[in-house]
Amino acid sequence: MVHRHAGAGRRVALTVLGALVAGIPSAVAAEPAPPAGPLPSAAQTLGADRPSAPVLRAMERDLGLTPAQASRRLVNEAEAGARAGRLRNALGGRFAGAWLRGTMSQELVVATTHPTDVPAISAQGAKAVVVKRTLHDLRAAKRKLDTAAVGLNTRDTPLWYVDVPANRVAVEAGSKAAAAAFVKAAGLDAKSVGVRVTATRPRLLADITGGDAYYINGTARCSVGFSVTRGTQQGFASAGHCGRTGARTTGYDDTAQGRFQASTFPGKDMSWVAVNDQWTATANVRGEGGQNVRIAGSVQALVGAAVCRSGSTTGWHCGRIEQHDTSVSYPEGRVNGLTRTTVCAEPGDSGGPYVAGVQAQGVLSGGTGDCVRGGSTFYQPVNPLLGDFGLTLKTTAAEAAAPQDDVARTWTAGRVYEAGAVVSHAGARYQCLQTHQAQGAWAPARTPALWQRV
Repeated sequence: MVHRHAGAGRRVALTVLGALVAGIPSAVAAEPAPPAGPLPSAAQTLGADRPSAPVLRAMERDLGLTPAQASRRLVNEAEAGARAGRLRNALGGRFAGAWLRGTMSQELVVATTHPTDVPAISAQGAKAVVVKRTLHDLRAAKRKLDTAAVGLNTRDTPLWYVDVPANRVAVEAGSKAAAAAFVKAAGLDAKSVGVRVTATRPRLLADITGGDAYYINGTARCSVGFSVTRGTQQGFASAGHCGRTGARTTGYDDTAQGRFQASTFPGKDMSWVAVNDQWTATANVRGEGGQNVRIAGSVQALVGAAVCRSGSTTGWHCGRIEQHDTSVSYPEGRVNGLTRTTVCAEPGDSGGPYVAGVQAQGVLSGGTGDCVRGGSTFYQPVNPLLGDFGLTLKTTAAEAAAPQDDVARTWTAGRVYEAGAVVSHAGARYQCLQTHQAQGAWAPARTPALWQRV
């Protein structure tokens, strides 16, 4: 958090899985010698083995967990993310998604479209589910809805997304008729789309009543997201609807702070503000009771994982990730690629950060309900924001590096890598297991939680 003082093919993939399960590299002769010393576990790489007190307390309060359950859940989620990534790479085009279940996220569920994959999935300690549609098919159907929405008034169909556990795309609408018309316009089979009728409409969560986070042109208020840098320029990420490019900002103490350098809304909901030299970018997010949560990276969490949010109106709250790749039609415009959560929020919290353990997830876009009655919220994932604007997330790692503009396939610190991306490093090829922005300390040879030799 920015503040003024620095203190703060079909069967081929199964052979890969078999080698992975047995612990035998598939191309030993081509690989470089392994690094000296034991490799860190996924929990150690992601910092899930050393959670901060504010994260644990909020998880206990909002998710009904004991301290031990909260700690175990964070470790389970970190380890499950790495296992899900390995299975995703091994299953290839048959992969149909992964999600977590259980009070402590103790069950990883991985879906495939072919029953012969079940033994390999089970060998990785996951529950296998055989479904009809691949994740690629689901995303293609979601894109058809996105395309249809361009030429439609989606006021009565404000929400649509990929529902991975249900193996379908889903639409939330004010009526069955509105949902049916939307699905028909997209050219989809109505039987393949889940429909939920609800009168609830998501809204953006900014207001003009004042507060103590940051102000845009002296009127609207939003919340700082994550500290970022671009070259030597410091700043912070926030929501795009908070301000247009060029808008000036003042800080929580009403002193001059900076200016919006880039802002995208609608379509996406992302922005970044460059700050003046009176403000210092840190790796902190404000947790409960003013305590800081230190951000260590941006590894994307699975559906079902616990996530916490900080905002200038309602403070620190936690919940679960319900789904990624959600499209929301706000009255002000449509936004694609959001993540839906059970975390509450209220006006003024917009732009604030979401954290899974110590991994940055995104910035608040909008939602429904409030923190008295409860509700749901949507965040703009942080990795696309970093990639679009060429930013580097401020983290606890000392080896922070600026994103590179070249398109070489050599692994480079500062670049955002999507799950499945293939890079070369130290004479070997690696495939990305979990979406993240690379850090110097996360070179592929030392991070089996994020990269797999291929």
